[in-house]
Amino acid sequence: MIAKTMKTPYYAVIFTSVRTEGDQGYEETADRMIELAKEQQGFSGVESARSELGITVSYWESLEAINSWKHNTEHQMAQKSGKSKWYSKYAVRICKVETDYFFEK
Repeated sequence: MIAKTMKTPYYAVIFTSVRTEGDQGYEETADRMIELAKEQQGFSGVESARSELGITVSYWESLEAINSWKHNTEHQMAQKSGKSKWYSKYAVRICKVETDYFFEK
């Protein structure tokens, strides 16, 4: 599903990852993180896809909102589990979205 975002400008956090073998509680935690992010002030939406490479893009109204999410206690616990058991590598990129375009039939 394509996220409905706020009026530009806003911010995108792009999380790109390569998973390790097995679930080890990953799916449950990933679902919980989306639900938790939706409760955060400044959150606008999320899009995610996974094959060999996983890409999750979350949208935020400000850098302060992103920083608050990064330091959320439950999110930090998930980050530690990600480093220790779910990801063999990952990258986080934060971008300012100046313009966006949408098409729908």
